[in-house]
Amino acid sequence: MKDFVKKFWELRLLKVKEALEKNNFEVYLVKDELEAKNVVLNELLPAIKPKSLSWGGSMTFVQTGLYDSLKQTDEFEIFDTYDKSLSSEDILEKRRRALLVDLFFTGTNAITEDGWLVNLDMIGNRVGALTFGPKKVIVLAGKNKIVSDLDEAMLRIKTYSAPANTMRLNKKTPCFKTGFCHDCSSPDRICNVWSIIEKCYPQKRISVILISKDLGL
Repeated sequence: MKDFVKKFWELRLLKVKEALEKNNFEVYLVKDELEAKNVVLNELLPAIKPKSLSWGGSMTFVQTGLYDSLKQTDEFEIFDTYDKSLSSEDILEKRRRALLVDLFFTGTNAITEDGWLVNLDMIGNRVGALTFGPKKVIVLAGKNKIVSDLDEAMLRIKTYSAPANTMRLNKKTPCFKTGFCHDCSSPDRICNVWSIIEKCYPQKRISVILISKDLGL
């Protein structure tokens, strides 16, 4: 049975890779977190040669071990927006400065089978960096982020990713209590800014690393 499942995902991931490449994204297909980390450290970083780095909220980025590795190096100027020791004002300022780094890491809420990246943000720093600002962006995504089309992408985000993230982040929203979106007006609402990237411009500005595992939300 496992052989059939493996074959299914090999074919589906390859189809998504081809769709993304047709839409001008650079794409790497890897089997697990370690391989994703090695692609970044051994291939992408030497090719990009960034002087400054930052990242948007991404469980997948953390799960690959890249966050722990990169934050300890003194090779780059790093704007660490995950630093819990900073005040909310200082974190917001780091997020602003992160929009002008050479290389930005993030995940994605969904990838459609026709090669679109679909995301929903609270303040917009992550989707802002995806669309413009950093010279280069690396998106790390598990196979669970793949959906058939835009409608399924938005449904996945509103009915699963967003409620689950409010629980992870301990936000005071109705979906924190119920697990369902209420289209609320809570001050803690995280569903504020949509981004749909149909094609990558400039070509290959965004590198997508597709990981053949379920990662993140």
